[in-house]
Amino acid sequence: MPEKILVVDDEPEIADLVELYLQNENYEVLKFYGAAEALECIESAGLDLAILDVMLPGSSGFSICQKIRERHNYPVIMLTAKIEETDRITGLTLGADDYVVKPFRPLELVARVKAQLRRYKRYNPGMTGAPEPGLLEHGGLIVNAGTHQCLLNERPLSLTPTEFSILRILLENRGRVVSAEELFHNIWQDEYYTKSNNTITVHIRHLREKLGESAGYIKTVWGVGYKIET
Repeated sequence: MPEKILVVDDEPEIADLVELYLQNENYEVLKFYGAAEALECIESAGLDLAILDVMLPGSSGFSICQKIRERHNYPVIMLTAKIEETDRITGLTLGADDYVVKPFRPLELVARVKAQLRRYKRYNPGMTGAPEPGLLEHGGLIVNAGTHQCLLNERPLSLTPTEFSILRILLENRGRVVSAEELFHNIWQDEYYTKSNNTITVHIRHLREKLGESAGYIKTVWGVGYKIET
């Protein structure tokens, strides 16, 4: 069964182009030019990934992303003509997994879609026939890398694929400082640049917010990176 991808962009030529390239890769595309129809879709369609334009008439991709994160953990990629760092941070804070600036190369967007879906299927139960085995435990924190389940003091913790990947990498490297560059490369398989550190910082902050009183598990080593003590 092909993966279902939501595409929301008020510029028909862009939405249609993205749809064409995704369909050529055998994805099922649900395309909308406005937020209202897209919000109805996310409640019933059983999506695997969403591509959202930031600027939409009467709403924004940010509000759709926020609505998705209330109930779903599938990847979200934001599209925008803006390049301000504040917009990027806003999207990531609301739970977006990746950010693509217009104009973009369609094949690059497809590559990012594939990368996000690989991670999502790898760490979610029922998405693949051979999940990665193994449990990672630290105090009251239990991370199952095979089923993408995370428990904190026996309570389920809802994490986005990116947040889960960061936590998994830090747990797998307990006692060792993991640099922002290493985290970025392992998660996105992309070239690291100076502003990428802000991307990691936002996800770390979001992860700490979800950990609540247990946020101290993740230590910041200033100028070096992050670590979880053994």
